Amino acid sequence: MPESSQVSYLFSLASWGVMLGGVIALGAVGLSLVYGVLRFANLAHGDLMTIGAYAVFSMLAWLPQGEALAPFSFGREFLVALALAMPLTGLVGWAVDRLFYRPLRRRESPPLILTMASLGVAFLLRSLVYLGWGADFRFYYTGRPRPSLALPLGVRIRPDQVFILGLTVLLVVLTYLLLEKTRIGKAMRAMADNPALARVSGIDTERVAAWTWLVGGALAAAAGAMLALDAQLRPEMGWFLLLSMFAAAVLGGLGKPYGALFGGVAIGVAQQEATAFLNPAYGPGVGFVALILLLLWRPQGLFGGQAVRLGRRRPSKWVRA
Repeated sequence: MPESSQVSYLFSLASWGVMLGGVIALGAVGLSLVYGVLRFANLAHGDLMTIGAYAVFSMLAWLPQGEALAPFSFGREFLVALALAMPLTGLVGWAVDRLFYRPLRRRESPPLILTMASLGVAFLLRSLVYLGWGADFRFYYTGRPRPSLALPLGVRIRPDQVFILGLTVLLVVLTYLLLEKTRIGKAMRAMADNPALARVSGIDTERVAAWTWLVGGALAAAAGAMLALDAQLRPEMGWFLLLSMFAAAVLGGLGKPYGALFGGVAIGVAQQEATAFLNPAYGPGVGFVALILLLLWRPQGLFGGQAVRLGRRRPSKWVRA
């Protein structure tokens, strides 16, 4: 391959990596929120993302189909379905918490037990996807053209990918404003910093836990829908992205939404660039290697979030809600 073509190819991989990083970042923000406030690594977050993507798929079957919103490949019905699927997936996350995690917190189970319980929940959610929609690959739109835009240096991207990145930035900014400017956001930050002190200060822990799941689930649904819009739906789509989301959350600092955005883009670019030298099937392995190195080098992340712990800390009484 000529040198100019190689440079163009690497730039194209970097641009696709930025778009993939947007999807990873959306999932990582929700993952980071749950870890920061409820203090356990939720291994079911990827499958919650899958539930959101399939919820959009079902709603598209019910909603009247319109013309594509040029230059994108989707119509208004996709935006409506996404707006409905986000709170619905948040409610699924809240229901999962009430059924499985809350009883464990009331018994003051260590974070490792909660993490193992989330692994069981991940298998349960994926089984429900298999039962409801089957194991075949699916698409939001079949037979609809998806033109690409030509950029300098020979880079080509699809308008849908630009939409994905724009929506990611918007949702991360909204999450940041929620945490910094609203009372519920301040309560969530207070619990993440010192749960015992927050509890004795009169903060409604049950309400904060519910908001954490609603926001985390909504962001997971957006991530799943964006990934399915760019590629296709499959029951394992969220599970395969879980390591990358963890790596992005740890890189940015757990509990730091803007850090998760940076971490997601960095992991996405690294995965895509690795395909220039490795078999594309090994791309997700880059996220795994990055996660191990980050845990060894800087477990609190680049932006100074909470360090990763699985079994050292027992949950405080504030999480009995």
